[in-house]
Amino acid sequence: MEKKKRKGLGINVKKLAVDTVHDALGGILYAIGVYTFAAHADFAPGGITGIAMIINHFFPFIPIGLMTLLINVPVIILCYKVLGKGFLLRSLRSMVIGALFLDIVVPMFPYYQDNPLLAALFGGILSGAGLAIIYLSGSSTGGTDFLIMSVRKRIPHMSIGTITLAIDGAVIVAGGFVFGNINAVLYGVLMTVASTLVIDKLMYGSGARKMLLVISDESEKIAQRISNEVGRGVTLFKATGAYTGKERIVVMCFCSKREITHMRSIVYSIDANAMVTFSTVDEAYGLGFKPFEEDQ
Repeated sequence: MEKKKRKGLGINVKKLAVDTVHDALGGILYAIGVYTFAAHADFAPGGITGIAMIINHFFPFIPIGLMTLLINVPVIILCYKVLGKGFLLRSLRSMVIGALFLDIVVPMFPYYQDNPLLAALFGGILSGAGLAIIYLSGSSTGGTDFLIMSVRKRIPHMSIGTITLAIDGAVIVAGGFVFGNINAVLYGVLMTVASTLVIDKLMYGSGARKMLLVISDESEKIAQRISNEVGRGVTLFKATGAYTGKERIVVMCFCSKREITHMRSIVYSIDANAMVTFSTVDEAYGLGFKPFEEDQ
């Protein structure tokens, strides 16, 4: 079906609407995590938001959201060539929407100011969920996100959560000095770890797939059944046992979690002595899985 585009502008209206909804949902979750919980608990999480919270501690008249936008300007200039115009424009939209929620919408409601441990935990969970939603739509909230995406583009096998944890450490330690106690560092670490776990779980958990490997004397029959009944593409390749020296055909196939039981039953209905392994793949791109889209 042909995509609907606004004449003369080449804008995919449907995609723009969906991305804006993602930005709004992710932005409000992130704003609740940061403003409602973390901003009033005397600690700073990692990232540009943490820097903005530290500045806000000294200059309360500067809103956190506005400060993040101002700090992002030099970061945008540094990362422009690496990330590309398309990604930066999408991220700018996400940043503005997030700042509006952070400075205008969420402050209209009561904030939490009781147990800093709970503030760090729920702040991390909510902000992590918000960031994951924005990341999954192919955007970011700027700041260290740009640095994170730049690093990941250079080192794609590193998870976003791992890079985030490495970059945010300095900001968390700085928050400890600003707020004058070690607890501020611990709470900052807790919030960042909680956010990291949620980001990785939502991003990689939602896109995770299974890889099937089968070693059998009936590999061709197994491959044919999987292809016909499950509808997945199957790859066959030769392998030689190191101990026996016997050559066999190995079946390799990628599938979703719900297809595991069906595939296992197919294998053992043909060869009860087959060796079968399933392993988790963080992301799978291609026909039947995620489409691969290069950032323009």
